[in-house]
Amino acid sequence: MSKLTAQQPMPYKALIVTLSVAVPLAVAALFFVKIEGYDLSFLPGIYATLNGLTAVLLVFALLAIKQGKIDLHKKLMMTALVFSAAFLVLYVLYHITSESTPYGGDGWVRSLYFFVLISHILLSIAIIPLVLFTFVRGWVGHYEQHKKLARITWPMWFYVAVTGVVVYLMISPYYA
Repeated sequence: MSKLTAQQPMPYKALIVTLSVAVPLAVAALFFVKIEGYDLSFLPGIYATLNGLTAVLLVFALLAIKQGKIDLHKKLMMTALVFSAAFLVLYVLYHITSESTPYGGDGWVRSLYFFVLISHILLSIAIIPLVLFTFVRGWVGHYEQHKKLARITWPMWFYVAVTGVVVYLMISPYYA
């Protein structure tokens, strides 16, 4: 892809905005649509692992760019993006075929669980356009804009990836 100047319009803006609205709406629809006859109860452990691996990749990608290893940084970030997309597909498959699992803990742990869950959900919605715009800015050569946005995107994406694992670990004892 050719390098763009700062004056040229951001490519893929309409697609990113569309995905940023469509993905959360599709995930929300999972609570109202169920496909029966499939046992995908094995998926939560897999998609939690993808979240954990995404967090690890994000750390290594950050270290790579700080060491000036741009090609390694690109490969690690692309892999993190693929893992996040795979997570989303598996999450949708599981939740469209399975009922939601109620959290069974109580006391302060219950409050902690819901704090982590709600912050994870809200930031997972916000992170979609941030990741995509950050990725595209790097891809097309808008490196200063990429770097500026990455300073916001990286910690949020890392938090979402880590809290996805935490939510799984906290809810997994209550899976049927």
